Amino acid sequence: MDTVILPMLPTDYPAVARIYQQGIESGHATFELKPPVNWEAWSKTKFAGCNLAAVQTEAINLHSDLGRSVIGWAAISPFSSRRVYAGVGEVSIYIAKEARGQGVGSQLLQAPIEVATRAGFWTLQAGIFPENEASVRLHCKHGFRIVGVREKLGRMELGPLAGQWRDVLLLERRNHE
Repeated sequence: MDTVILPMLPTDYPAVARIYQQGIESGHATFELKPPVNWEAWSKTKFAGCNLAAVQTEAINLHSDLGRSVIGWAAISPFSSRRVYAGVGEVSIYIAKEARGQGVGSQLLQAPIEVATRAGFWTLQAGIFPENEASVRLHCKHGFRIVGVREKLGRMELGPLAGQWRDVLLLERRNHE
């Protein structure tokens, strides 16, 4: 099945939230406890134009946003509200369980890199649990490098890892040196 990367639409949010929830439940994707409640809450924490959806092509109707089959998403959030960091964004990428290991992640991660480069970002960063080896490999394949380990950055509140302190790898990709 082919996949195309498209700008995320508000109507995609239920699928985005479902995929995000899968990541939360894995215990290796985020410290978050639940996805934002709706599109408005979601989009206010992201850069406009930097929310992307991986959509199965056989489900696309070019004249409608109804029935899009979203199997992954990527978004860029501001690193800081300070002007000096205006060109630094934090990238997030999540792939639906049923679509993992099929190359969707590689296709999806390349898209925000291109969007960010056109928008003038000079650095993209990602925070990844070391146990999420597939995500670390994917980011490194796309030019990110591990620049540090933030030891015991936070404590898990849900699932089988509840109460455990977690390290987070800090990865970055520079567009300009």
